[in-house]
Amino acid sequence: MPVKPETDPYYRLRHSAAHVMAQAVLELFPEGKIAIGPPIEDGFYYDFDLPRPLTPDDLEEIEKRMRRIIAGKHPFVYRVVDPDEARALFRDQPYKLELIDGLLHGQDEYGEQGSTNTVISTYRHDTFEDLCRGPHLEHTGQIPPDAFKLMSVAGAYWRGDSNRPMLQRIYGTAWNSKEELDAYLHRLEEAKRRDHRRIGKELGLFYFSEDIGPGLPLFTPKGEMLRHLMESYVREVQTRYGYQHVWTGHIVKETLYKKSGHYEAYRENMFPPMIEDEEHVYRLKPMNCPSHMTLYKEMGIHSYRDLPLRFAEFATLYRYEERGTLTGLTRVRALTQDDCHIFCRPDQIEEEFGLALRLIREVLETYRFTNYRVRLSLRGEGGKYIADDEAWDLAERALRTALDHYSVQYEEAPGEAAIYGPKADFLAHDVLGREWQLSTIQVDFIQPRRLGLEYIAEDGQPRTPVVLHRAVTGTTERFMGVLIEHFAGAFPLWLAPVQAVVIPISDERHGAYAADVGRQLTAAGLRVEVDLSRERMQAKIRQAQLQKIPYMLIIGDREQHAGAVAVRCRSGEDLGAVPVAAFIARARAEIEAKA
Repeated sequence: MPVKPETDPYYRLRHSAAHVMAQAVLELFPEGKIAIGPPIEDGFYYDFDLPRPLTPDDLEEIEKRMRRIIAGKHPFVYRVVDPDEARALFRDQPYKLELIDGLLHGQDEYGEQGSTNTVISTYRHDTFEDLCRGPHLEHTGQIPPDAFKLMSVAGAYWRGDSNRPMLQRIYGTAWNSKEELDAYLHRLEEAKRRDHRRIGKELGLFYFSEDIGPGLPLFTPKGEMLRHLMESYVREVQTRYGYQHVWTGHIVKETLYKKSGHYEAYRENMFPPMIEDEEHVYRLKPMNCPSHMTLYKEMGIHSYRDLPLRFAEFATLYRYEERGTLTGLTRVRALTQDDCHIFCRPDQIEEEFGLALRLIREVLETYRFTNYRVRLSLRGEGGKYIADDEAWDLAERALRTALDHYSVQYEEAPGEAAIYGPKADFLAHDVLGREWQLSTIQVDFIQPRRLGLEYIAEDGQPRTPVVLHRAVTGTTERFMGVLIEHFAGAFPLWLAPVQAVVIPISDERHGAYAADVGRQLTAAGLRVEVDLSRERMQAKIRQAQLQKIPYMLIIGDREQHAGAVAVRCRSGEDLGAVPVAAFIARARAEIEAKA
């Protein structure tokens, strides 16, 4: 995803490295055509139309040429050119000519309408010149020659349009020092080791099938247990905080989304309509808010004394994501959202924000996401928004006031708001330092008005309530993927689908006692398996470790005679023989503490 120069400290470095890479590629393929090459998170890319597919040897050669160019310390020189000069400069580059025409018609480099920049400018270094607004480093020598690496080659349609030419996209990364590069490459290797798609399959949690369709996960009994534990925990916390759980189905009449404004702004992400007749056209539900607001209306007249009302739902939603964007559990087409809508008076916004803030903090800390930042997502370029300046201004002021009242430090992010209001997004860092947007609190003055929501105020007059949209963990599927990688599949005891496995040394001599221990643990509320397979004990222990089961309870003659179990942790630690009742007490205390 492209980044912005004002928010990314590596922007100039990576933008400059992209230009140097483009020069090196054109040196290797003088007849090549170039497209665009922006900095992105952790690196950069550039798209090329080349006479043949690139190979790993080509990437090595391109890197060598880049180091030679860097050593020349060539200045990056900015200049403004008129359209005719630009066309002459790029007369052999069809993608650049298309970009020039787009700039003159108010388009950005991605072909999106709405750009106000009609200035055509270039940056030149050495023999290479490209359409560019910058910024760049002062000269190529400021790129550390041992702190960049070309990572991979992928196919990419020109401007993301499958009807346009397929280009070759070279991805690279660049850092301020070799130490930073090495640390990044180590994080990538660790991320591969923790990949939730691999671990999920190894632990038997979920699968995808072409017979079902892309982006539609299938959860095994263990995977469903993990889902159940995650959702039950949030449900318990929400209930404790005064939220009421509702259910509003899977399909909704299309007309409701036209009233709410979602149809106009969001229909490309909806699954195709299901048509009963002209008046009854249905959509699979892509979001909950119009349904919750309709429920509010159908429940009758509300007094100011009834507010706030807090509706929560674990609802499966359906979004028609592009197939190429689907990624394991973190980007799916069927997603279960821990959604909540708080109907309140304007004077209750601050208090309700504080309640939601405490709830979010409690849940994130339980899941060991203690390092997070808050982003104030506002209207800006690149977003789709329902037009209502007065409502937007009210919502923004209310959200800022609430953030300031609770001393929440935040960064502003224009262009990141949802279609109907600004929001506070909680972006948490996992154990690898990667950032995930998990929780959200949004202030909405627009939808309640569009859908005709009312309450009777203290003066007896009807008023429109404010709605706070709030999600704690976002979606079950995505959050499960994040958790699998955060814990590398080694879930804390309270969250583990199987908490202990009982392993008899000899099935003949110890099998009956092992089964009895399993029954005792199950009766105490623990999730237990008894391994009575024909494998040897060490193989059973190894299998339990591979399954990342927290406790292995070994049973031999001594344990059987003493009414005990020999406790081993998945880490390899041996806790020795422990009476069954003592192990149950230990496990239940650990579960209760969610340690």
